[in-house]
Amino acid sequence: MQKITCEQLIEKAVALLNDGTVSCVLGWKKGEFDYDITPALFETEEELKNEFVWNDFCRANFSKYLISKTAKCEGKILVFLKPCDTYSFNQLLTEHRFDREKVYAVGIPCEGMADIDKIKAICGDGICKIECGEKIAVSTIYTDEPTLIDAKDVLAERCINCKSKKHVAYDELIGEDGDVIDSGRFDEVAKLEAMTPDERFAFWQNELSRCIRCNACRDVCPACTCEKCVFNNPKSGVENKSPANSFEEQMFHIIRAFHVAGRCTDCGECSRVCPQNIPLHLLNRKFIKDMNEFYGEYQAGAEVGSRAPLVNYTTEDLEPGEVFDRGNKDA
Repeated sequence: MQKITCEQLIEKAVALLNDGTVSCVLGWKKGEFDYDITPALFETEEELKNEFVWNDFCRANFSKYLISKTAKCEGKILVFLKPCDTYSFNQLLTEHRFDREKVYAVGIPCEGMADIDKIKAICGDGICKIECGEKIAVSTIYTDEPTLIDAKDVLAERCINCKSKKHVAYDELIGEDGDVIDSGRFDEVAKLEAMTPDERFAFWQNELSRCIRCNACRDVCPACTCEKCVFNNPKSGVENKSPANSFEEQMFHIIRAFHVAGRCTDCGECSRVCPQNIPLHLLNRKFIKDMNEFYGEYQAGAEVGSRAPLVNYTTEDLEPGEVFDRGNKDA
């Protein structure tokens, strides 16, 4: 698959702006650091040519941003979507969270994004410059020469276990489209299932005990788009409540996992933004794996309008007793 360049994306965005197809562009620009690429709204050719970025650190899933950004754009908004982003795009359309007529979606191929934590593990702290190319060149304040790293050696977990290189939604496609991948994304879930109940409890107790309730996972999640979250409702009793005990620190994530069950596209944004590096995606993947086994394989966002197994009752649905029996066998 041919790698897409930043210049190609800028050229496409400028052309669509100039011919009036779109009036603004949702893209990426450099943040405080070279690896701190941040979503941005561009309205002019000059802004695009001076600030638009596309490299191994453009990790953000733009789908959720469309909910708020379409309201800020008078005409259509151009959005560049990686294959994994298009699943969230379709799921949000299914839930009527933005106006499809206000969006011009351009699908772009993706070979995977880099994990800055893996890079820091190789190069250490003090990173002052990163250049992306055939190899990632990392310079630090402690070294005279940059360290060259193969991008494949520092891929993000969600990219190592990518579920699909195929775009399921777009108005226009740049480059070649890929295929749905038979990845090993459920391997870690299977390892957890192989543990005893006490071992699993200890695993999640350890992971969730690091939660600082910053709400980053909720705020970035394309499946979390309620206008009023229960954790922001003063009448709920859990409004912005810090984890005072082990029950409260687990409750937030378990409630959120149940909330997105059947709607999570496994984009991995929750784990990406977690400052405590909690593998939150494993909770969601457990739900996905169970639904595939109980109801047949289902991929949220694969097509607009599809109904998730949990909201699509049939007379052949799994009986609660079958789940209970399987749980006893696992235990």
